Amino acid sequence: MKKILTSLALLGLVVAGTAAIAAEEQNPAAPTHFPINEPKEMSWSFAGPFGTYDKAQLQRGLKVYKEVCSACHSMNLVAFRTLEGLGYSDAQIKTLAAGYTIHDGPNDAGDMFDRPGKPSDHFPAPFPNEQAAAAANGGAAPPDMSLLAKARGVERGFPRFIFDIFTQYAQGGPDYIHSLLTGYDQTPPAGMVIPEGTHYNPYFLSGVSLKMPKPLSDGQVTYDDGSPQTVDQYARDVAAFLMFAAEPHLEERKKTGFRVMVFLLLFGALVYMTKRRVWADVAH
Repeated sequence: MKKILTSLALLGLVVAGTAAIAAEEQNPAAPTHFPINEPKEMSWSFAGPFGTYDKAQLQRGLKVYKEVCSACHSMNLVAFRTLEGLGYSDAQIKTLAAGYTIHDGPNDAGDMFDRPGKPSDHFPAPFPNEQAAAAANGGAAPPDMSLLAKARGVERGFPRFIFDIFTQYAQGGPDYIHSLLTGYDQTPPAGMVIPEGTHYNPYFLSGVSLKMPKPLSDGQVTYDDGSPQTVDQYARDVAAFLMFAAEPHLEERKKTGFRVMVFLLLFGALVYMTKRRVWADVAH
């Protein structure tokens, strides 16, 4: 009888523990996965096998980066001359590059010096080094944005990743960036603990909140082409620009891929017809 009672007690503890775990998983105040909300799928001009960049959107995104993001985030791997893909002329790129001060050297005397930027230069970082960037941002250096649109993204479970193979979905990074930038105004569930000095964002990939405060607000950046000056539009434009920064040769890659697929289909058809012709008179 004692063994039976002991077994029943253990079973009760297991059931109670399982119920507690299930209750915790269902409690929105204790999320078990991040991001809490899945990024919203947006419509991008560069999506799909025949997608292309919207140069007007890229130019607006560059303006958002220059006037907002560049205060904290670097783009160390992006050269000014890459911006010719945005539709700028050589003269415009030279003028844009000259607006930046580049710390260069040493010169013949062994000294470092400052000079105007050239098209071959890369976007200068807002801080002299990573330690300075971390010290100015609460102990965490803001990530470099050169490859951010390719480095960030949420894993898509089964069966969506199967469909993504055929639709060539590769917009996870821009979708994530847009959702993150527009996800600041939401209220955390009751009971959720938000660390002091951080900001709740259900789209953040690594936790319930992040140290970066809401970077965008309506009317913050002036557009010259009449586009809406809203947080949603700013987020769309800068996400598209960061996709270009990460993959400036996307259009050429897709064109080459399409030509290769056409060639392989024609070559396969010719091989099959040749095989039929060669073996037509051979008994099987």
